Amino acid sequence: MCLGIPGRVVEVLEGYGGQLALVDVSGVQRKINIGLLDSPPQPSEWVIIHMGFALEQVDEATAHEAFVGLQILGRPAEAE
Repeated sequence: MCLGIPGRVVEVLEGYGGQLALVDVSGVQRKINIGLLDSPPQPSEWVIIHMGFALEQVDEATAHEAFVGLQILGRPAEAE
């Protein structure tokens, strides 16, 4: 099982062969490898990230669903 975190692309970084993008993940910006994607994402598009790699591009609704799932996973068992 892998855990995919949604992030919103801020910009594709120059000087890395088009392989890195700056992505906002819950208010924190991180450099993410986008080389596994079929085409480079555009600013404001959403990606699912695992271990520093963008694995797929998703729409905003799918990104929101992923955030909700992560929130559920983070709840203590007694909150269920």
